[in-house]
Amino acid sequence: MRFRRNIERIGEILGYEMSKNLNYKPESIKTPLGTSEINLPENDIVLCSILRAGVPLHNGLLNYFDTAENAFISAYRHHKHNPESFEIIVEYLACPNLEGKTLVLADPMLATGQSMIATFEALKPFGTPKEIHLISVIGSQKGIDFIQQNFDDNTHLWIATIDEILNDKGYIVPGLGDAGDLAFGEKLQQ
Repeated sequence: MRFRRNIERIGEILGYEMSKNLNYKPESIKTPLGTSEINLPENDIVLCSILRAGVPLHNGLLNYFDTAENAFISAYRHHKHNPESFEIIVEYLACPNLEGKTLVLADPMLATGQSMIATFEALKPFGTPKEIHLISVIGSQKGIDFIQQNFDDNTHLWIATIDEILNDKGYIVPGLGDAGDLAFGEKLQQ
């Protein structure tokens, strides 16, 4: 529970920082005692988390963007024959229309960047977002470089911390370990 809550809190912090770059419009709100002028976000936000590790991060973002639409996608590493090489498999996807919206793609660990790319490729049939925000707790410099090379200029990366080392298996060192396992327990074996 502590791990999940801390990831959720980091999602709240990164969501707050990201909110500083959104577009706002003035709006008049009636209160019981009068009218107040406030600024509300203009962006149509879609929060998309990579299951299952991304759920606590998604919840933290949802605490700030409570009217956002939601999308969920599964993406995991599949090691065919060699434990040091893998491909990203996407099996489940639920997503609203993304055309012209602000897509917030959340995955706690940005190791190689391949999961973010595979996820975004799977989302393309749902429309072209106006802008993309990638949210991660920990990333490697190699993953960050990969993201910068493979995403458009309308993409913004929000990351809490960077660990410089990515080992031969593509894991962040020292990192956290498997964020999904730490949040929800070890995976069931098939």
